[in-house]
Amino acid sequence: MKHIIVYVKTGCPWCIGVTNLLKEKGVAHEERNVTQNKAFMDEMVQKSGQSKAPTLDIDGHILADSDKEQVAAYLGL
Repeated sequence: MKHIIVYVKTGCPWCIGVTNLLKEKGVAHEERNVTQNKAFMDEMVQKSGQSKAPTLDIDGHILADSDKEQVAAYLGL
């Protein structure tokens, strides 16, 4: 099973789309809200080199500023 971290921002429609997709498909993941936690924002920027969300860390592979279609394609959903 892949270890997936989803970095989200409060009120972000693309973030909601990605997390809803993962929930609907039963894909285990951890959500980290970068709006509410500066440490998560710093971590996301360090990993991805940018500050846009949603950004995913999938077993160390970064999908930055992605949408649910990109995530579905990468994960084969």
